[in-house]
Amino acid sequence: MQKKEVFPVTGLGCAACAARVSKVLNAQPGVIEANVNYASATAMVCYDTDKCTPELLGKAVADSGYGLITDVENEEDAAEKERLKQYRALKWQTVGAVVGTVPVFVLSMFFMDLRWGQWVAFVLSATVVFVFGSRFHINAWRQLGNRAVNMDTLVACSTGVAWMFSTFNLLFPGFWLSRGIEPHLYFEAASVIIAFILLGRLMEAKAKHKTNKAIRTLMGLRPKMVTIVSQDGTEKEVPVQWAHAGDTVVVRPGERVAVDGTVFSGASYVDESMLSGEPVPVMKQSGDKVFAGTINQKGAFRIKADKTGQDTVLAQIIRMVQDAQGSKAPVQNLVDKVASVFVPVIMGIAVTVFLAWWVFAPEDGFTHGLLAMITVLIIACPCALGLATPTALIVGIGKGASNGILIKDATSLEVARNIDMVILDKTGTVTEGHPEVTDQYWTPESGRYRPVLAALEALSEHPLAEAVVTALRPEPDTESRPAPEIVSFENIPGKGVRGICGGTAYFAGNMDLLRENGIEPSGEFLSRCGAWESQARTVIWFADSAEVLAVVAVTDRIKPTSAAAVARLRDMGIRTVMLTGDNEASAAAVARQTGIDEFRAGVLPQDKALYVKQLQAEGHRVAMVGDGINDSAALAQADLSIAMGGGSDIAINAAMITVLSSDLMRVPEAVRLSQLTVRTIRENLFWAFIYNIIAVPVAAGILYPVNGFLLNPMIGGAAMALSSVSVVTNSLRLRGMKL
Repeated sequence: MQKKEVFPVTGLGCAACAARVSKVLNAQPGVIEANVNYASATAMVCYDTDKCTPELLGKAVADSGYGLITDVENEEDAAEKERLKQYRALKWQTVGAVVGTVPVFVLSMFFMDLRWGQWVAFVLSATVVFVFGSRFHINAWRQLGNRAVNMDTLVACSTGVAWMFSTFNLLFPGFWLSRGIEPHLYFEAASVIIAFILLGRLMEAKAKHKTNKAIRTLMGLRPKMVTIVSQDGTEKEVPVQWAHAGDTVVVRPGERVAVDGTVFSGASYVDESMLSGEPVPVMKQSGDKVFAGTINQKGAFRIKADKTGQDTVLAQIIRMVQDAQGSKAPVQNLVDKVASVFVPVIMGIAVTVFLAWWVFAPEDGFTHGLLAMITVLIIACPCALGLATPTALIVGIGKGASNGILIKDATSLEVARNIDMVILDKTGTVTEGHPEVTDQYWTPESGRYRPVLAALEALSEHPLAEAVVTALRPEPDTESRPAPEIVSFENIPGKGVRGICGGTAYFAGNMDLLRENGIEPSGEFLSRCGAWESQARTVIWFADSAEVLAVVAVTDRIKPTSAAAVARLRDMGIRTVMLTGDNEASAAAVARQTGIDEFRAGVLPQDKALYVKQLQAEGHRVAMVGDGINDSAALAQADLSIAMGGGSDIAINAAMITVLSSDLMRVPEAVRLSQLTVRTIRENLFWAFIYNIIAVPVAAGILYPVNGFLLNPMIGGAAMALSSVSVVTNSLRLRGMKL
């Protein structure tokens, strides 16, 4: 059986580390696919449970020098504790390095001619490089044991070489003086580099923590405790993981609902904004569904638990957001290839630069070459490349989740930004999806057949059927009679229903259904039908095998935001088309009121997918917006599928993007979010590549023959630290952008 899980990863120092762990995981038997996200420090692994277990994955990662938290029950708490532990250690090392570096820098600038100043700088720099900077050397050595290199290898090599070269010059100055070369000390360079890089890592860690704010907010919505009613009627507060489906749960005023369930006693308003994005609380009473994480207002009620733990809608949303944040954008494949060879290539360039200086500049070539080699090792930054895509994805997908827009993966964002045509289902998408009967016309003789129509529609699966049944329900004070028995019932997709009652065949549906069975309506029926359809009402015909018995008008109110959403899409250069199985006149009225560019009426479910295919053949990039169930064929065919959900499991899993609320305005917002996120990714990658393309040659000394400029390793260390921070900061700008 295949299973997909997200595991926190510990010990990641740079993008090369993430590439290394990803390679290790993908090499394990039973692993189908593994993606390691450096920005969120997580690994999304799809594996075969018959061939692989989380424990085996954890051992493989541990053997490679990193850690994988596989305790599913407590992994979030364990990951957060580990993050805080690492952050505190990093903070302590950074403060220590900065405090130790300041006197080294002062001594090097003003007192290096004094012998005691050199020895003090030697001791302090050793403390900074090998105590406060020990993480770089330990990790580099660990990677060497696994025949791998990463960013820590570059830092350890560069600062180690600078410090040891300076120590040699301090202990044996005569070696250089006898050759007419002044022995320079670079203790301050090694110390400042360590301080700058630690400071950059600290700022990066803090900024990366902010990128995960959305997922942590979602996780924070899950209550720790739940009040369960035992069999003897007593109430007991227990940990939420002890709750099971079928339990009776008490929800008091002000509490968060702990499980998904159905209200069976009491009533209250519930704030469901975490699911739908709608700020107005919703009234919940007997028979209504409530979801984990939502907030009860002032009333109290009891629910029967339907889903608990990892099965709740909130848990599914969290998993979906984690999966999306851990997925790869298509452009990330190129970045991964670059990151996997980046460190070895840079080390090769650094050695080549040193040898070139030594060969082509005999006088100062050794010293200049050594400095250039150190600067190249320091200034090159795979971290900026590694952070460019995942940080933007984490922030963008998190922003979508906080606005009720669930994005299934990174590819969905790439597709959404290129959409030029949006197809809208009418019922439940453009309209409220809660139809009601507005008018009925029966002949004096046919009124007695009302129970037959009610019984026929009660068996129908069509969304309009319930409205008809409700309208034909007998008054409470009338004498109750058994419903007529319908036999040989048949659903006719896109047309209506047929059934036999008392030996007579009855039909309820559209005009096509009547004409197929040779039934022609009279003038009075046609007159009323025309008037109702011009008012955007759907007409249901009811007939026996000989004549029309009644006609019923049903309306489904247009959502308040539908017209604004269509206008917003038009402003973005996106055309809208509405497909509906409804009649021409009703569809035309809805299209006219909402400003939809084009519509097609009387479309059968299977024809929607064919229409999407036709548009794609014409070169359009098509998004299909539906309920994720009735429009499944069209959703599957479309380039981008968007499900208008109400927090249901099917809606969440049906499409590439799920809008948790029923607000159509979320569709243009989703497209806008994809445009902003992809733009941010490209900005990040541009600056990360440009930085390395420019920085490495300058560090190598390419400008020296032109103007005598040779980059100081300390400046290189500062530039490298700031490059990663700038990429993360640019991604964080997404949080404040308006959709």
